[in-house]
Amino acid sequence: MSADVAMSSLRINRTHPAISSPHWRALLEARWRASLERVTELSLAYYDAEEAGTRAADGRPAGGRQSRSLLSQAVAERRALAEIEAALTRLANGSFGRCERCHGSVSAARLARIPQARSCWACDGEPVSASQAAC
Repeated sequence: MSADVAMSSLRINRTHPAISSPHWRALLEARWRASLERVTELSLAYYDAEEAGTRAADGRPAGGRQSRSLLSQAVAERRALAEIEAALTRLANGSFGRCERCHGSVSAARLARIPQARSCWACDGEPVSASQAAC
């Protein structure tokens, strides 16, 4: 999705950005489903690797390194899933699109790139380009 599309879905008023809920909800829900599917795949692969490791003939875990890698990936994906769930909660309670640190608006360009963003460019400490300068 382009930043232009995302920007057109935001209507800014003086006090608080009014977010086009159906657009952002659909985007977040699609990302949630994809993330949940990835968590499931990684978890199943981890348990398969662990099971294969316990069946090693010499008593050594055969898939130890692979298991650890899969577990690490599953944990990271579960954290990403939790961030998406938190964004859906913010959308429901009306705080979506507001920076949790400075309480300013999160730019449409940032939301287009990271719809689950909790903070604006400035508060997140990311390098800010000229086009991103307006939080």
